[in-house]
Amino acid sequence: VQLQASGGGLVQAGGSLRLACAANGRTFSGYARGWFRQAPGKEREFVAAINWDGASLYHSDSVKARFTISRNNAKNTVYLQMNSLKPEDTAVYYCAARYREYSDSEAQYTYWGQGTQVTISS
Repeated sequence: VQLQASGGGLVQAGGSLRLACAANGRTFSGYARGWFRQAPGKEREFVAAINWDGASLYHSDSVKARFTISRNNAKNTVYLQMNSLKPEDTAVYYCAARYREYSDSEAQYTYWGQGTQVTISS
């Protein structure tokens, strides 16, 4: 079972990126999916999550109205569209999965991807 995050890179402030997290080895259609990030010297923090059916979304206050989480169960993939990026969004972004309902607590997630680096220049 593997979650593979991709789409990170270096962009200027105000730009956009779209992260993707593909799942291999099993179907995650019954699982909530989440995104977390960890900046240098800081603890990992919650970014966004989506329920197993895509009906409920949750974004942290720091990214609300700029980032949008979505999922395509047919492709076993979750996305994070990031707009109006700021230097403080610089971090390694991790995707995760837990059964059914979303959570903003990393301790609640069972499966984790390896992370993708996002760097925003000012």
